[in-house]
Amino acid sequence: MNEVIYETVVSTVDAAGVPHIAPMGVRYEGEGQAGHVILMPFKPSTTHDNIVASGHAVLNIVTDTRVFAGCVTGRRDWPLRPAVAVPGMHLQAALSHVELVLVASNGDPQRPRLRMARVREVQHAPFVGLNRAQAAVLEGAVLVSRLHMLAPAKVAAEMAYLQIAIDKTAAAAEHEAWGWLREAIAGHPAHRTAPST
Repeated sequence: MNEVIYETVVSTVDAAGVPHIAPMGVRYEGEGQAGHVILMPFKPSTTHDNIVASGHAVLNIVTDTRVFAGCVTGRRDWPLRPAVAVPGMHLQAALSHVELVLVASNGDPQRPRLRMARVREVQHAPFVGLNRAQAAVLEGAVLVSRLHMLAPAKVAAEMAYLQIAIDKTAAAAEHEAWGWLREAIAGHPAHRTAPST
């Protein structure tokens, strides 16, 4: 059976305190405060290096899909606020955030499994649900992150299908995020001749 993966944004800082944010699918082990968050960043990556160096990270629960689309299209300058229990920052747009400390790593050479303990959790705003356009932007962001691996026809077909949800349910934020994703695809060398969606 597949592990359940939740789409979040992980924020870390380097030794100089410079923040870095990255969308990341995470897994949960256990329940509540006693449970662990499992991160599996690729090596090499800024997220991995920052966590290993500092021993900390912040998990951001976000429904503003512009953050996801922005990160995969080079727009990483999102408003941040200081964490309290760990050195780091959380997204101002987060509905909630969890401040984490590294407790174990399996040492995998390509994608280590980092077990993170929760040290502080804060709720900033209520979760009112997702609309279909938000889910479409998330799927589109995954496609954009894999343009170097996917055939243009597959990307075009999937974007055309996802466009239905954008057309029917998107608010201004989702339209903006979707536009960034379409620009990224149109500008990618392997996808410039792909059919328009």
